Amino acid sequence: MSYFSGFWSHVIERSGSIFYTDRLNVLLYISAFLLMFLFLLRRARKGKSLFFRQIPGLKALDEAIGRATEMGKPVLYVPGIDDIDEIQTLASLNILPYVAEKTAQYQIPLIVPTRASIVLSIAEEIVRQSYILAGKPEDFNRNNIRYLSDEQFAFTAAVGGIMLREKPATNIYMGSFYSESLVLAETGFASGAIQIAGTATIAQLPFFIAACDYTIIGEEFYAASAYLSREPSLLAGIKAADFLKIFILLILFISFCVAVFNPEFLKYITVMF
Repeated sequence: MSYFSGFWSHVIERSGSIFYTDRLNVLLYISAFLLMFLFLLRRARKGKSLFFRQIPGLKALDEAIGRATEMGKPVLYVPGIDDIDEIQTLASLNILPYVAEKTAQYQIPLIVPTRASIVLSIAEEIVRQSYILAGKPEDFNRNNIRYLSDEQFAFTAAVGGIMLREKPATNIYMGSFYSESLVLAETGFASGAIQIAGTATIAQLPFFIAACDYTIIGEEFYAASAYLSREPSLLAGIKAADFLKIFILLILFISFCVAVFNPEFLKYITVMF
């Protein structure tokens, strides 16, 4: 207790208040985001639709899975190479149920190679539940959900081996990738598969764009995860963030328009941001 009382005494002594008024702009933006999030969450839970623009990579998922069905070949789904504590891995595992349910409906194998043991366990349960929801529990093959290696390029080599031996018609890369991205994408391209990639790792996007048929870029990846999972909290979070960006852009535009005619106003812009 004495520590906390001493801390607050120090704060009040330095600032004259328990509040840092020069951070009111942060409070404004956080409050605006939370209010919008709660409003949109309530709408989503009531079943009201939230508009999301169409993402070409998402539209291509059905086409790519359909092609694998026509060819009688498996679909390969790589959920990134990071562990479960990486947000991109979680986003990828939100997309996996949609892909798994489609492959179950079309009765084609789904191969999910993983680098982390925890991701293996979660992916296996996700695919199992998706097959049950599709009414095809007997088609689930746990051997298609594979732990390969926790070493980056050993994992990459093993995935490349799957591509060359089992010839999947569709390769889907969703999650966090690093320098192995070009190796995976080039191997998949050489095997003749349709390839769809999605990642928020900006440095790897050029490689996926160059070697894949469709690429879901940056924040689109999180939007795709929310859209396919239909989880109300995820949908509300994505939409609230979009509205906050629009709000900030409007403030910036209005502020700089005013600053053109009144340069003194520039000092207030720095306070707001």
